[in-house]
Amino acid sequence: MRTASAKPVLALAVALGVAGCSSGDPGTAYPVQTAVSSLSQQAKAAALPPRPSDLPIAGTDPCTLLGQAQLDQLKITSVPRPAADPQDGPTCVFDSNRAEPFHALHLRVVGADVQEWLTGKRRKNSMTTAPVSVEGYPALTNYRAAGTPADCEVLVGVAPGQTMAAQAFAVTAGAFSQPQLCGFATQAASLAVQGLKNRT
Repeated sequence: MRTASAKPVLALAVALGVAGCSSGDPGTAYPVQTAVSSLSQQAKAAALPPRPSDLPIAGTDPCTLLGQAQLDQLKITSVPRPAADPQDGPTCVFDSNRAEPFHALHLRVVGADVQEWLTGKRRKNSMTTAPVSVEGYPALTNYRAAGTPADCEVLVGVAPGQTMAAQAFAVTAGAFSQPQLCGFATQAASLAVQGLKNRT
């Protein structure tokens, strides 16, 4: 009896061991979601601060959220322009392309609650996601920890079911550390939230 009952358990353990990683990029393995990681994500969601007030962003042109003074702070040197092929809602593109190292910024209006990136369908095991506060609003930093730092996204829950995303990109490869990219995205998100507040 003991030997017979051990076989299914062993088979299950082998299956779990094989399914323990999923490939996000060639040559890079990431752990699949487990009960422990799911609880961890729920704990992160619980750590998000409450919204001080709602700042509805639906229908907003993200190119209008930053004025010239804010663009100067972010060292943006191009005219803000709508993304040619927005994937996740209205997106504005800002470039810093007059002096090396080059970088870029995207501001997006997303019709999803910020918690979706922690416990919902937008969660990705290949991404490192951490709760933060931007201008008192619940927010997340979201980036891929493996490889050369390429970008960092800051997601701000400005209203129920509405998220403003600020994503910083390293155009000059290898010129920025992950903290620098996340700092740039956080600064942009903070200025954009201020822009939203000024419109209400």
